[in-house]
Amino acid sequence: MTEISGRTAVVTGGGSGIGMGLAKALAREGARVAVADIMLGNAENVAEAIRAAGGEAIAVECDVCERSAIAAMKDAVHAAYGPVQLLFANAGATSFDPLMDMSDEDVDWILQVNLHGVMNTTRAFLPDMIAAREGHVCATASMAGLLPGWIPEHAPYSAAKAGIIGLMMNLSLEMAEHNIHTTSYCPGGVATGMKANNSRYRPTRFGGPTDGMVHVSEASAVAHSHDFYTPEAIAPMVLDAVRHNRAFVFDHPDQREHFRRTYSGVVEACYDAADEWHRDHGTPKANPNGAMLLES
Repeated sequence: MTEISGRTAVVTGGGSGIGMGLAKALAREGARVAVADIMLGNAENVAEAIRAAGGEAIAVECDVCERSAIAAMKDAVHAAYGPVQLLFANAGATSFDPLMDMSDEDVDWILQVNLHGVMNTTRAFLPDMIAAREGHVCATASMAGLLPGWIPEHAPYSAAKAGIIGLMMNLSLEMAEHNIHTTSYCPGGVATGMKANNSRYRPTRFGGPTDGMVHVSEASAVAHSHDFYTPEAIAPMVLDAVRHNRAFVFDHPDQREHFRRTYSGVVEACYDAADEWHRDHGTPKANPNGAMLLES
């Protein structure tokens, strides 16, 4: 079990949407919460709401695309609350444009904030957890990462979110000896305001902020048509998964069928094809030196 009450938690992207829901839920459960966001005003509003409700919170500005900003954020959290036991690496950005219509800056931004931002934030706070021999990293991935063939025109985003899942699953093996656990949260549809506000969070080095809304093509919209839950509704589900050290947390059980079509069908068929090849052509000869291929 992962304890929440009395622990220090950091929530990136905590000034709105899913991060806001998580920050408030953590505070209600007795955690000291550092609300980190690229928009400091948003973070301050959430932290003030937590304090007004009797919780403990600070607001910290942080662009997770910058390692120096993450380090400065960590210093601020340490100064206020000391070492961190709970990290919710939630900051992200989205796009629904065809890959070849995206600029290099578009692609770099989506990959940097969604994947590298999670990677670098996790690396910054792991030393706290290793030293304490306890901790939990919960990263906001996406059903678009678990099921990358589900929504079209979502390629860099799906790639980054799939990378988060790989990062969390592999890191759990590496950190097991330190009693540190990981969870990938894969939202299947949460009303966050990202469609309207996403472009306002874009750092200068990726083209800077704009007021434009995220364009969602008809093909993407049809694939993405389902109920959208509120951040307040899903936050307790996420914290329950963290408390029980679950590797994943989903919020739409009706999306199980998409999983079955993706993996039970496609992946099992690939294993069937591998079995058939081995039967018909024989098992390939193993390299005598294992992974090391020696020149003859």
